[in-house]
Amino acid sequence: MKPYPIAGLSALADLKTELQRRQREQAEHEAQARVDREQLLREQTLFASSVGAVTPLAHSGRTALHAPKPMPEPLQHRRDEAAALRETLSDDIDVDSLLETDAALSFRRPDIGPDVVQKLRRGGWVIQAQIDLHGLRRDEARERLAAFLREASRQGLRCVRVVHGKGNGSPGREPVLKHRVHGWLVQKSAVLAFTQARAAEGGSGALVVLLRPGPSP
Repeated sequence: MKPYPIAGLSALADLKTELQRRQREQAEHEAQARVDREQLLREQTLFASSVGAVTPLAHSGRTALHAPKPMPEPLQHRRDEAAALRETLSDDIDVDSLLETDAALSFRRPDIGPDVVQKLRRGGWVIQAQIDLHGLRRDEARERLAAFLREASRQGLRCVRVVHGKGNGSPGREPVLKHRVHGWLVQKSAVLAFTQARAAEGGSGALVVLLRPGPSP
């Protein structure tokens, strides 16, 4: 207890009052504690009478093991790989048997009539986008062409131009990339037909390609 200085009868009376107040608080605290203990005892007794006798389970000596969580399956990664596989363009396709044996070496799907190719050759569709593959290595050209066609289909474009060059700089002046582009295009389901571009649009160094309507699935 904190000591109080005694300065006279007044201070002594104040000290007595303070002691009485503290005693009352202490008594109230103890009384409340007794009430709480009695309440807890009544609740325990009521629970015991409701449940009955309880026998603790014997310890089995075994330790509970928690099975490790399975590793998450990379579903999106697998879907991306499958999509990339579907879009893979082969260099080993015999494209010559699929081309029309005309001066422009045009191509059309079996369900596309020859009039469509004629219209395409005459400029019946407006060229909406183009890609220039001239001077690129084979692998880079293949990847860029696949990405270009995928984006064009996504945007719903109908007619595009693919510039592959005339092969003047190739060994033997053989248009190697031109032949590759033909083979890649026929493998893309989005391509309905293509034909050599008109002289003003690149001539034998470019192709005008007709795509399926609507975004590619």
